[in-house]
Amino acid sequence: MPHTTGRGGLARLEDKMIKIKKYKPTSSESSGSFTNDAIGAILGGEQNGRVRGLRFGATPSRVTLQEHNKSYVAHLEKQLRDLKEQFAEFQSHFFQQMSLREVPRHYYIMAVATTINVLPDTILSDICASIDDTRSRNSISLVNRRFYLLERTTRTSITLRGNARHLFMIPTCFRSVTDLDLSLLSPWGHPLFSSSSSTSDPLLLAHRLRQAFPLVASLTVYSRSPSTLEVLLPQWPGLSHVKLVRWHQRPQSPVGADFVPLFEQCKLLTSLDLSNFYYWTEDLPPVLQAYPKISANLTHLNLLTVSFREGFKTNEIQEITAACPNLSKFLVACMFDPLNFGFVGDEALSAIAKNCPKLSLLHLVHALSMANTRGDPESDGYTSEDARISQETLIELFSGLPLLEELVLDVCKNVRNCSIALELLKTECQNLKILKLGQFHGLCLAVESQLDGVALCEGLDSLSIKNSADLTDMGLIAIGRGCCRLSKFEVEGCKNITVQGMRTVACLLRKTLVDVKISYCKNLDAKSSCKALEPVRDRIQRLHIDCVWSELDESWSSSDELDESGSSSDEFAYNFDLFYYTFDVLEEDTRTKKKCKYSVKDNNKAELNCNGNGFWCKTWKSLKYLSLWIEVGDVLDPLPTVGLDDCPNLEEIRIKVEGDCRGHYKTRKQAFGLDNLLLYPRLSKMQLDCSDTIVYTLTAPPGQMDMSSWERYFLNSIEILTLNELQYWPPQDNDAIRRSPSFLAAALLQQCRALRKLFIHGTAHEHFMMYLRDIRKLRDAQLRNDYYPAPDHDMSTEMRLDSCSRFEEALNMKLVND
Repeated sequence: MPHTTGRGGLARLEDKMIKIKKYKPTSSESSGSFTNDAIGAILGGEQNGRVRGLRFGATPSRVTLQEHNKSYVAHLEKQLRDLKEQFAEFQSHFFQQMSLREVPRHYYIMAVATTINVLPDTILSDICASIDDTRSRNSISLVNRRFYLLERTTRTSITLRGNARHLFMIPTCFRSVTDLDLSLLSPWGHPLFSSSSSTSDPLLLAHRLRQAFPLVASLTVYSRSPSTLEVLLPQWPGLSHVKLVRWHQRPQSPVGADFVPLFEQCKLLTSLDLSNFYYWTEDLPPVLQAYPKISANLTHLNLLTVSFREGFKTNEIQEITAACPNLSKFLVACMFDPLNFGFVGDEALSAIAKNCPKLSLLHLVHALSMANTRGDPESDGYTSEDARISQETLIELFSGLPLLEELVLDVCKNVRNCSIALELLKTECQNLKILKLGQFHGLCLAVESQLDGVALCEGLDSLSIKNSADLTDMGLIAIGRGCCRLSKFEVEGCKNITVQGMRTVACLLRKTLVDVKISYCKNLDAKSSCKALEPVRDRIQRLHIDCVWSELDESWSSSDELDESGSSSDEFAYNFDLFYYTFDVLEEDTRTKKKCKYSVKDNNKAELNCNGNGFWCKTWKSLKYLSLWIEVGDVLDPLPTVGLDDCPNLEEIRIKVEGDCRGHYKTRKQAFGLDNLLLYPRLSKMQLDCSDTIVYTLTAPPGQMDMSSWERYFLNSIEILTLNELQYWPPQDNDAIRRSPSFLAAALLQQCRALRKLFIHGTAHEHFMMYLRDIRKLRDAQLRNDYYPAPDHDMSTEMRLDSCSRFEEALNMKLVND
């Protein structure tokens, strides 16, 4: 009891003690058995939790147990009892069988006592090698020293995330690693062996990497300048695969200087990946021609460089394919626009078929398609210019590549009347499993009941159709009938298909379809897309839709209800008839033909009469990945209403926000609607991409919002989500050439207490980043400027080299309880 002076203070205390004695029992009077008494549960009933300090002075406080902990303990006890009963039953059965075989009792008692620890190292090594998840492997290594050594010796792939300055922290226990990724070393994007990034001798750092990982055959590295490759590549002369990463501008060096060290040092090179490496298209062909032996050994060449404004031209593709005749995988960004000099057309496609007949994978993609921007659903689907690709050239291409297994032709210019050429894929490319076509028209004519065009490719596992202006519901149904093994199906920019056609395809592919993408199709908004996928709702594992909301009215809540006659009240969705017609159906098992009479109306009636074990499953029980596109100004609030309210196993979501905020005035709603994601109990990963959202970075005109206000709008309520991993692309200001989270964004991210990984794709002020240290479980955070042109930290007033190091050191000093 605290000391007080004066009679008045003592009188008040006496009155207070009288009230305590009158209305609350003291420790001597209490039995200590009140509800959820923590101290009584541990020390016994005589030591109740009403007395602070275990009976040292009377006080009204108490120490209680939490109800949810108590119920959880009871649940664990029940599981333990069940396991004991199962083990006892198994042991009894085991002893009975052994006694029947007259085996001495001490032998089978020893057999029961055998654990996984007595398995040979060979078997345990195979078990460890079959586990890919990094955290699972880390858990295995904590069992005992034997498991620790086995896990280290069987790990073949590793990504280093430390600071290049900390030479002493390079791990030396992963001696079997063959795939090494150095592209994410901190500070991100800085030259690995520069004096600013590393305080040690560059040759010493490279030598230490060689000592720690002597068996590396595949290397990924951020090559800001050729000097990085000159120091690093000699350490592993046996490299067969190299991936170069660079988002910064190309240095002022001679043509081909970026690749000369690579071809000088890597004599056994068979695979080269430049998909995330910015360079000039004229850099590569001369180097390939200068090193003919190495070029002839290349089997995998990835030139789908995302940062290209213009792709490779015809003469460059001819030179590359002539220098690399043994390619089996060739991916290249092209320029198909006939208005540009050197555009890719018939000549380039013929050269590919002639020079590289061993191709099993071919991607020819227009450079503008790499931006992944959403098209206009209101357009007619045709471009102003036609690609210079004839039907005869397509036939020559398909006939010259009989080993094709994966083909992507995303042209962005009209390719008309391609049905006959696509029919040859069935006979000429019999191993074809994956097909993606962009801006191809006449894919499937669907004349009466005959299958034609791409519908004859019955061996396809994946089909993507983009911007096909004349694809209708009938063509879509023909594809569903012919391509009966599809597990992945994507439609983008097809304005003539409707919910009826897509729903019928879902019915036809119910046994196989698990991955669907529906994007900027005029007649398929969010609600229609979900309705069309009802037949496969319980099987879909990955889904992309556009958050284009229909007008919110009473029909939203009543559209799924049935009237007394058993038919749907949504006339638009169900009472559409695609005529009655007869066609040949190939049975999946017997491969025999039979005549079928089909209509969408009959199919819908069959679904409505389902007994609950068929198509009418309202739960997306297999959905693990959800991708959403949404326009600036729209919110996520209608998401549960359109049919995505029950996704019990959803683990990852990607939200792409696109549009110009500068034309929008202050929104009526204060939040984007991230709180709606609480519907998904297992959601742990989120990608929030606002990189194509244009805002005012500094002062906005009257009535409009600046960047900080928009970020508060987008990130509001993110703290209530139990996310383990978050990737965030901040909005950008084209005038200021800046992508950086604001103060409000940093403050909101600070409240995500469950985050373990946070990657911000942009720059940031140091004092904003220091807010993130307060995230209790945060273990990995990094700024990645993986967009072109990446800002130069030396010229930026934001996150400089020393700032990055200070933040990471402060983060590493945190004690994280795992």
